[in-house]
Amino acid sequence: MLKATTASLKPAEVEKKWIVIDAKDAVVGRLASFIAMRLRGKHRPDYTPHVDCGDFVVVVNADKVKFTGKKLSDKIFYWHTGHPGGVKQRTAGQILEGKYPERVLEKAVERMLPKESPLARKQMTHLRIYTGEEHPHAAQNPETIAFAELNAKNVRSA
Repeated sequence: MLKATTASLKPAEVEKKWIVIDAKDAVVGRLASFIAMRLRGKHRPDYTPHVDCGDFVVVVNADKVKFTGKKLSDKIFYWHTGHPGGVKQRTAGQILEGKYPERVLEKAVERMLPKESPLARKQMTHLRIYTGEEHPHAAQNPETIAFAELNAKNVRSA
């Protein structure tokens, strides 16, 4: 009788690809979910949970992402300065209009990866987010993925 064995990747066997995603008019949650799956490697048939087998992801136009509903004004990001009474807050709209609009997407992806793990921290280093059209990763020959065309719900026009 033949036993089926589960293929388990070793870190040396992993081949990482580079992909580029245009975030213009993309819905933040759907885009973050897609990026998190690619970073973890769950799109691969040989996915191994304890090995970093995901791709390098480059996101352009991160400042042009969209939220559904009233999340732009109602979604609040909190942080603490470390001083007494130092709780600060900003809405998603304020962050998108501010100095670092790519942080909205970065936080969304970070919160979809495993919590507080060294593997998740390493996978986050494989994510590159840029606010404009340009990115310095042309030498890696990245594959462009048309995220907007995968599903009609992935894009919001208004």
